[in-house]
Amino acid sequence: MRKSDEQEIQDFMAGLEVLDIAKYKILQGLREIVLSNFPEVRERMMYGGIMFSEHTDFSGIFIYQNHVTMEFSHGFKFCDPDGVLEGKGKYRRHLKFRSLDDVAAKNPGFFLEQSKKWLN
Repeated sequence: MRKSDEQEIQDFMAGLEVLDIAKYKILQGLREIVLSNFPEVRERMMYGGIMFSEHTDFSGIFIYQNHVTMEFSHGFKFCDPDGVLEGKGKYRRHLKFRSLDDVAAKNPGFFLEQSKKWLN
């Protein structure tokens, strides 16, 4: 796993690893998927989570009491054949992860790939 250049992200992840190893593993798995799909991605702490951008923000990972979400800035435009995206806002949609198994089951890479259409 690539170490973040941002100390604030390193501290956030280290703290989560101590407090909730299950959510840390979900975060780590999701972050690895983002990094493998977007080699030039920039990440920063925002709204209490990790925001990812390339020219513009496209996704973020946020920790909640009972789950982890991956938010997609243009999620309302995404093809979602399995109906796993949640949210009814004007633009954003998200995936909700309650276990590490959800990471494989909800296929976040499929949605990240769709994000590439709106980056330029």
